[in-house]
Amino acid sequence: MKTIGYVRVSSDKQDLNKQRHLLLEHAQKIQVVINEFIEIEISSRKTVTERKIDQLISSLDHGDLLIVAELSRLGRNMFETLGIINQLLEKGVLIDFIRQPELSTYRNSHHVKLLLAIYSYFADSEREFISIRTKQGLEAVKAKGVKLGRPKGSKNKKGRALDPFREQILEYQQMGLPVASIMKIVNNQLEEKLSYNTFKIFISQYVN
Repeated sequence: MKTIGYVRVSSDKQDLNKQRHLLLEHAQKIQVVINEFIEIEISSRKTVTERKIDQLISSLDHGDLLIVAELSRLGRNMFETLGIINQLLEKGVLIDFIRQPELSTYRNSHHVKLLLAIYSYFADSEREFISIRTKQGLEAVKAKGVKLGRPKGSKNKKGRALDPFREQILEYQQMGLPVASIMKIVNNQLEEKLSYNTFKIFISQYVN
């Protein structure tokens, strides 16, 4: 088992060293050694790739431990954070939130299902708020006379299957999720899986 510490601060007004020290102090307390730090000074509004979340997930394997200061260090909102946590749990990774030990799966393995239910509750609430804001935004755009339909001459016929998911995809775009992640989420709701290229064209033509 290896242990990775993820450290992220939003600006130079915060200190990476202080957060790293917090993780090292905690690791000593629970008697584990942090083998690697993934550190970044960047806003939570940036994409998961820019925040090195993709690198973090790919670096962790079954049985590994992730130590992070708190939930907010991983995602920009609860919905995105839940998605990241689910990816880690699917890989069999244990997670230790220093400031929220009750939400940690490390040493709380018997309560993982309950923790996921808690995460889901807050994520669903966050998604509902985002959906309301998105609909309000779309109505405001329509009121200005901007057409939101498919551009004339579009040849992406397969992309029409994504029309019912337009608002959902827009929400994910606003969260900063990469096309690959959006594809994975939406494809799970489709009978016929669509390609990465189809999603990319749809997003560039119909959503952006």
